[in-house]
Amino acid sequence: MRLSVLDVGSNTVHLLLLDVYPGSRPEPYASHKVALRLVDHQDELGRITDEGRDLLTAFVVEARDFAVEHRAQDLLAFATSAIREAANGAEVLEHVQSVSGVTLTELSGDQEAAVTFSAVRRWFGWSAGRVLDLDIGGGSFEMAIGTNALPSVATSVPLGAGRLYRAYLAGADVASPAQFKALRKHVRTTLRPAADRIAAGGHPNLVAGTSKTFRSLARICGAAPSAQGPYVQRVMHLENLRLWTRRMEAMSVTERADLPGVSVQRAAQVVAGAIVAETAMDVLKIETLQISPWALREGLILRRMDRLVRDSASETVDPKDLVTSS
Repeated sequence: MRLSVLDVGSNTVHLLLLDVYPGSRPEPYASHKVALRLVDHQDELGRITDEGRDLLTAFVVEARDFAVEHRAQDLLAFATSAIREAANGAEVLEHVQSVSGVTLTELSGDQEAAVTFSAVRRWFGWSAGRVLDLDIGGGSFEMAIGTNALPSVATSVPLGAGRLYRAYLAGADVASPAQFKALRKHVRTTLRPAADRIAAGGHPNLVAGTSKTFRSLARICGAAPSAQGPYVQRVMHLENLRLWTRRMEAMSVTERADLPGVSVQRAAQVVAGAIVAETAMDVLKIETLQISPWALREGLILRRMDRLVRDSASETVDPKDLVTSS
C-alpha cells in the first residue's frame, strides 16, 4: 500500500510517501516539505493569524494533490504543539478540513512522547533494556521512559527551541548574558517536576535523543554527518554539549548557521535547544546519549503498519504450519 504521511510541526510541514506492506521498513521514497514556521504566525494573544492559517491550508492542499498525483492510497495527517497550543487551534483545523478535505489529527504532548518512544524502542530493539527518550521540538520538549513497547512514563513540557528563542533571546543578533541566565533559570524550573516523574521510572540502560535539534547538536559536537546514513552510531556527550552551548551563546545567528548540521532556518533557535538538552542531561544525570533517526513520524507510520498486519491476518494460522517437520 502506498501511504502518505503529513506532519504539521512548529517549524516545518512535511509530507512523506512510503510503499508499505506487513513487515516492511518505514522508508520513504518521496518527500515534500516547506519551512512554514507556523509558530512565527501567531499574534500577541497566541492566535494563529489569518496569514498563517492560509499558508498552512495552501500547503495541505498542495500536499494532498502531491499524494494523489503519486497514487497514495492512505493519508495519515497530524499536528503537534504549534496547533495544539494556539488559542484558535481548533478553528484552524476546521478551516483546513473545510478547504482541503484533509483532517489533521491533533496529538497531545503525552501522545507525542509515547509514540516517539515506540519508534525509538523499535529502532534500538529489546536488547536496549530500559530506554529513556528525549525529544526537543519547536514548541515542546517530550520525555518518555520504559522497558516495554510503550513507555511507563511519558510527559511533555513547553520547552521547545523556537518557543524559548522567541520568549527570551529574540531581538538581538547576540543575546546578553542576562537573557541567557533568565532562560536557563526558566528551563530548569519548568523541567524539574517532569524530570522527577521520569527519574521515578528507573535508571535507563540507554538514553536516546530524537528530533532535528538533537541531530544538529550531536553533529556540532562531532557526530557523523547525515550523508553517512542512518546506521552510523551517533553519540553526544554532556561535556562536549556544555562546551558548545557556551560557544554558541557568544555567536551571532550568522555564525551559528556556519556550524555543521545547522540550517539557516534553525540557526537562531539552536542555542535555546542546546540549553534545554544540556539542562535535561544534567538534571537526569545523563553523561552520554545516542541519536535515534526514528521519531514521531516513524512511530505513527509503524502504528499504521501494525494495523495493516492485523487487518491482513484474516485467516487463522495453525501453529503446526509454522514448524518444519524433520
